[in-house]
Amino acid sequence: MIRDYRDQAANERTFLAWVRTGIAVIAFGFVIEKFNLFVLTIANTSSLDAGRRLQLDRLSGPLGRYDGLALILLGIALLVLSTTRFVRTGRLLADQGTYPVRGVRAELLFSMLLLLIVGGFSTYLVLA
Repeated sequence: MIRDYRDQAANERTFLAWVRTGIAVIAFGFVIEKFNLFVLTIANTSSLDAGRRLQLDRLSGPLGRYDGLALILLGIALLVLSTTRFVRTGRLLADQGTYPVRGVRAELLFSMLLLLIVGGFSTYLVLA
């Protein structure tokens, strides 16, 4: 029997939840990148009038070009952070010592960054 199995299992469940979140963020970033590529392709190959072409160019503007990449990089950073925390927490659980609880600043920072990116992209799509 594994000593303190419940704590080890909780650590693993938390790690897997962060991995799922990171993969979802990366996938959403790819979707945004593909959407931007689709819009640019339509704007360049289609015989649209100038007003419609301008609308498509605005839709794939500077925010649309870098928003997907930002989400992909944020998802990769989430995976790296979650792996680091999983290994560190596993070592602390195996040590059986008493340690102070560390802050959750990194998780809050990533959550706020994700909120800003998704909110900014959503606002941009509504206004474009």
